[in-house]
Amino acid sequence: MGFVPLFDVDHEKNIPTFFSVVLLLIAALLLAVITRLKQNQSAPHASKWAILTAGFMLMAFDEAFQAHENLVAPVKALLGNGNLGIFYFAWVIPGIAVVVTLGIFFLRFLLYLPASTRIRFIVAGLLYVGGAIGFELIGGRYAELHSELTLTYNMIATVEESLEMTGVIVFIWALLMYIADDYKEVTFQFYGENRNAMKDTP
Repeated sequence: MGFVPLFDVDHEKNIPTFFSVVLLLIAALLLAVITRLKQNQSAPHASKWAILTAGFMLMAFDEAFQAHENLVAPVKALLGNGNLGIFYFAWVIPGIAVVVTLGIFFLRFLLYLPASTRIRFIVAGLLYVGGAIGFELIGGRYAELHSELTLTYNMIATVEESLEMTGVIVFIWALLMYIADDYKEVTFQFYGENRNAMKDTP
């Protein structure tokens, strides 16, 4: 009756996809709040928080539309379309390059963070990358040998997506703890057309 595709974590545009997109958007929102607070304080590395915000917005877009899947065919063509083993899902090759590059780029920022926040960020990153790339490598090897239409492959894909979701959830928790430790309280103010009049009111 359509329930399996609706809840299959390896399918697109269904409930797990929506859940993952919402998680990534929540993380992006929290990063945007921190970015604004850092900019108001002229704090060091405010630009890094802004880059993270944009990055999680892009990740949410990719999760919703699976844009990275478009890299599979061209990368396979570059590699000769042969037996690729763990690189069967060939997008992981540029994906690994991006992860390494970002790791180097954010290293000083990571070291600048409080130790507790740094550890939480690292745990969240290991969980997410371990699922998104680590288990994608394992799943790619298995899919090349046995196809994707097996129970074992579905189990690998389930672990992969579960690790990704867990990684983002841990990251959200880490951001909330960082805001609580550094700012204690965050107040939002919304102004309409009468903003100037409100400012003049004693």
